[in-house]
Amino acid sequence: MGSSESGGVLIAAEVGGNGALRPVSFELVTAGRRLADQLGATLSAVVMAPNASAVASELGATGVDRVLAVDDERLAGLPSEPAATALTAAIALTKPAVVLVPGTTAGRDYAPRVAARLGLGSAADCVDLQIEDGTLVAVRTVLGGRLQTRVELPAGSPRIATVRAGSFARAESGAAAVEAETLPVEFGPRDGRVTMRATAEKPSGPTNLEAAKVVVAGGRGLKEPEKFVVVEQLAAALGGAVGATRAVVDAGWRPHHEQIGQTGRTVSPRLYVAVGVSGAVQHNVGMQGSDLIVAINRDPDAPIFKIAQFGIVGDLFDVVPAVIAELEGTVG
Repeated sequence: MGSSESGGVLIAAEVGGNGALRPVSFELVTAGRRLADQLGATLSAVVMAPNASAVASELGATGVDRVLAVDDERLAGLPSEPAATALTAAIALTKPAVVLVPGTTAGRDYAPRVAARLGLGSAADCVDLQIEDGTLVAVRTVLGGRLQTRVELPAGSPRIATVRAGSFARAESGAAAVEAETLPVEFGPRDGRVTMRATAEKPSGPTNLEAAKVVVAGGRGLKEPEKFVVVEQLAAALGGAVGATRAVVDAGWRPHHEQIGQTGRTVSPRLYVAVGVSGAVQHNVGMQGSDLIVAINRDPDAPIFKIAQFGIVGDLFDVVPAVIAELEGTVG
């Protein structure tokens, strides 16, 4: 154990526009469980949403020790002020040593507000977290993902960190369910200044990249936009979603909602197939949390092979059709 602190870990779980828990909430369970075990303490979670109690039970079966539910219409879409008020109340109740918040658009907004209100040390956009002799060590990427830095937050008061989606494995249900506790929160006049009236999903193609269990991404190795069809065919054969590198998107070959990487989407599917992708650092930070990475590239020195579990060195226009044929049972 790294410390004898009495405070445990508190994670903030978020609910999406569809009324279900966001996948990143389950990643925070994994990260929080590790830190709680290192501290020899408990792991608590707070769900903040109009339907918090209805979905909290799902989180309670993933290995957390305590689940709090804040049900309030003002929390729809997690506007910064009511979300900060709800999280502040959860911190006051649980008195944690560490608070983890999803690195979503909402989380990046309300987490620093909580840190400022309570005078807490904070770290943003973390890709790894550890407890070392009671100190929270947060790893962050800088300079477009080219370098990693360590931010050390010493013990003494709660420390808050936002976690980049795709950085940790998703916790699975299966543990004995923990019954959710209702957390009453007293909201003030300022918490009602902004309300969420409606939400609209951004275009995301036929399959939602963040939720896809299989992603097939194409890069400049495809040579021209018309040949991206082989990526689409492989994705269809695997039942997956189509992704692309920034270079491909900037060239106008694919829409921006398919871009994966530092300035695009972060994905963590069970299977990620990189087709003609060189493996620039800016792209890799958006998919390196995938369970299994398969790379297809004719250049044996392509950086993508350094993070891939399986690599195929060859002409993608020969390899991919052969793989599709095998998947579709047309070989032999």
